[in-house]
Amino acid sequence: MQQSHSESTSRWRTPMMLLVLMSVAMPIAFNAWSALLNNFVVERAAFTGVEIGILQSLREVPGFLAFTTVFVLLVLREQTFAVFSLALLGVGVAATGFFPSEYGLYFTTVLMSIGFHYFEATKQSLSLQWLSKAEAPAVLGKLIAVGSITSLIVYSVMWGLLEIFQLDYVWNFLLAGGLCAALALVMWLGFPHFPARTKQHKTLILRKRYWLYYVLTFLSGARRQIFVVFAAFLMVEKFGYSASQVTLLFLINYIFNWFFAERIGRLISRIGERNALTLEYIGLIFVFVAYGLVENATLAAALYVLDHMFFAMAIAISTYFQKIADPKDMASSAGVSFTISHIAAIVIPAALGLVWISSPSLVFYCGAAFALMSLVASQFIPRDPQPGNETTRSQAGGGSAPATV
Repeated sequence: MQQSHSESTSRWRTPMMLLVLMSVAMPIAFNAWSALLNNFVVERAAFTGVEIGILQSLREVPGFLAFTTVFVLLVLREQTFAVFSLALLGVGVAATGFFPSEYGLYFTTVLMSIGFHYFEATKQSLSLQWLSKAEAPAVLGKLIAVGSITSLIVYSVMWGLLEIFQLDYVWNFLLAGGLCAALALVMWLGFPHFPARTKQHKTLILRKRYWLYYVLTFLSGARRQIFVVFAAFLMVEKFGYSASQVTLLFLINYIFNWFFAERIGRLISRIGERNALTLEYIGLIFVFVAYGLVENATLAAALYVLDHMFFAMAIAISTYFQKIADPKDMASSAGVSFTISHIAAIVIPAALGLVWISSPSLVFYCGAAFALMSLVASQFIPRDPQPGNETTRSQAGGGSAPATV
């Protein structure tokens, strides 16, 4: 009987189950924070486009510093660091409601962001290490679907707490962040340490043959900031959406993600990364242009849902990198890629926050321009990416030596 219980326990204490739990815990805290933030800062701290732009730029500073992950891994195991970062995300979100001032919100946002960005970098690295190349697109899509189901539950509960029970922002932030931190504790105490299939480099690595991955990552980070910062802010400032309405919009968002994310993963496996990213970027060009022109609140909400669905196809960038990369580079490259994606992210929210004051439409036209540049870059992805065939201009054996720090 004891042996049967032990076998049953070991069946669920697996790397896949840990990734699933991580995919549950993160959106509980981060998506609740995202759904509440715009209304909270406007109603309690009188934020304008300038302050929200500064806040979002500060939020991206830890993302820019994600390359330091590799140095932390000199003293902490990667799995341990991921769980600790997740707990820090929860604590930062839980504290948000207690500091309804400009500098208080800047502080809690940076605290939350440190946990979020280090967690995302290490989770991406662990996923690519633990999953085979064949299963990665479908499993990564499945993990997005798990996060979407979690978000559906979170937004349903939050909508009820806001609309029916009229629970104050303080308790909504505290509940979401506290639950995330509690799940991180379960992961720390309940799971063994899983060894990587390949020992990881513990230095910063930049390889010339990864240049296209770096370009796609940079453009994705720049473009995503416009969506994350200004698309939701548009709903509140221009169309007057309440906190419960924004939560309902997020709820619809994740119904679509739950339904389509795993199918998108399978689609990437079937048609390849180049075709998948081409579809994403063409769709995003039209969406961003439409944001700049929209005058109807319902149509704006539909664009927001469509926008979010297209971003699920961005896992093709990760699976492209997995196919061309040295397996030993995963941990180092995850931190480097987050830094690259946040180079523009530090500047764009604050700079476009100033543009927003005079022309909100121009902000979204900038997003369309980034999507167009991404479309051009994606055409350099070969139909069969692999080491030595990283881009359409690669030649066999053309990989260069790494630059290490």
